[in-house]
Amino acid sequence: MKAQSSGGLVYSTEHGSICPACRNPQASCSCKAVVPAGFADGALRVSRETRKGKGVTLIKGLTLDAAALALLGKQLRTQCGSGGTVKDGVIEIQGDHCELVMAALRQLGHTVKRAGG
Repeated sequence: MKAQSSGGLVYSTEHGSICPACRNPQASCSCKAVVPAGFADGALRVSRETRKGKGVTLIKGLTLDAAALALLGKQLRTQCGSGGTVKDGVIEIQGDHCELVMAALRQLGHTVKRAGG
């Protein structure tokens, strides 16, 4: 008999991320065991990426549930006056708003670090 391994499918192009506990897509996960993991030092990371020639501000390391993450994302997008989204535990805001986002997160009591130079 073979011992059950803890490995397996973690991502599917059809369904996206897979819950390791119940092996269902995270969108339809019934156990809700997966919470986005933060960084070891507890600080949020704010970085800037370029996509299709346009700047995008990313906020990583939040350990909030989906509803609180969406609410924080909306609040930050409103303060920046631009659009964005929340994907896989990462808040994305259109444009280069790193300094404004960092100030807003510090005001909310978070420890924030700039990532990516």
